Amino acid sequence: MSIRHSLLALLQDRPRYGYQLRIEFEDRTGSSWPLNIGQVYTTLDRLERDGLVRRDGADGDGHVIYSLTPAGQSEVSGWFTSPVARTNPPRNELAIKLALGLTIPGIDVGAIIQAQRAVSIRALQDYTKSRRDTAALQRPVDTARLLVLDSLIFQTEAEVRWLDLCEARLMQLTNPPG
Repeated sequence: MSIRHSLLALLQDRPRYGYQLRIEFEDRTGSSWPLNIGQVYTTLDRLERDGLVRRDGADGDGHVIYSLTPAGQSEVSGWFTSPVARTNPPRNELAIKLALGLTIPGIDVGAIIQAQRAVSIRALQDYTKSRRDTAALQRPVDTARLLVLDSLIFQTEAEVRWLDLCEARLMQLTNPPG
């Protein structure tokens, strides 16, 4: 996830200070990916260093207000118009754990699969309930949250199916044909 581009996108809407950016990000993504306020300010410092945002002074409470520069506007426009690259998929800790577990003696990969399946199914139930509750409100403002929840549901369903495949392959290893 690109915190950098997410903050630029929120600043495209209007100038804000760091805590406002954090709250807006979490509100618009359904609090699915909480942001550490330190991460927000570190990213803002880098964006300022790179000439993508500028400080517009402070509000009456001493909060530093940030806004986009023309270069920042160009950067965020490019981000919105470019597809997300699939050439460098994010590291999947679970896939790494299972791959390593299969190659290290004494690791019960079946137990890892079972434990993860239980956690994933519980998460899937939570996401589904949250989606149902949000959809019941029928408010246009909840559309962004519904999109995020749908994404999480589909990803978790895929993970459970993948765990089923891993278990089947593990069974083939322990019970070879013939």
